[in-house]
Amino acid sequence: MIVRVCNLSFAYDKESVLEDVSFEYDKSDFLAFVGPNGGGKSTLLKLILGLLKPASGKIELSSRKIGYVPQNTMPEGEFPISVLDVVLMGRLKSNRFGFYGKDDEKKAFEALEKVDMQEYARKKIGELSIGQRQKVFIARALACEAELLILDEPTASIDMQGQVQIYNILKSLNKEKGIIVVSHDMDVVLGYATKIAYISRALFMHEPSMLTKELFFEKLQSSGTHNCPVDIFISNTCAHKRDDKC
Repeated sequence: MIVRVCNLSFAYDKESVLEDVSFEYDKSDFLAFVGPNGGGKSTLLKLILGLLKPASGKIELSSRKIGYVPQNTMPEGEFPISVLDVVLMGRLKSNRFGFYGKDDEKKAFEALEKVDMQEYARKKIGELSIGQRQKVFIARALACEAELLILDEPTASIDMQGQVQIYNILKSLNKEKGIIVVSHDMDVVLGYATKIAYISRALFMHEPSMLTKELFFEKLQSSGTHNCPVDIFISNTCAHKRDDKC
């Protein structure tokens, strides 16, 4: 296991955000966090990254080689830094003296090739589309030779074609690296995620490969009810069982 979360709870100013969250993550899985706004998805990412400390419970990581891709917050228009320089920022930890060598540039170009952006290396980052910039940020995370990539809304404000391109890249990377994403794009996520964690204060794990939309709609037509918000997209009755391995 690359991530193990046990009985985790967290609160902002005594307002509970996560309660008794437990799960294990293996890097062979493509894991998506879904759920309502304010349900705790981004907070859980920050806890895994060590940016926040849990109120109780624990997080165990078998590797510290984690690459983080935040939501795209760069404004449109000119920005005086090249695509290559952005990706090289991912090499900062490997460089004690504040400058980059040939090996750093080699790793940066390799990362750009993995996201099919090598031909834009000398372009200014501000000249790229939102989808292209997000690919560059993924390359930056890859440049640190991460074993696990954590992405917060990687396809926000990107059209459907761009979303599919990014998820295809992540699926390809998942052959070698762990992938955890926060997403609201359920229709896209279902085509790629091997596990979906629905988070709304508590966490409930689903495996869409074991479920079918046909079974869900059959149940909905026969009973007129459903028990889990994820069911709307992925099927069948949700047992909503928590991970009890802790």
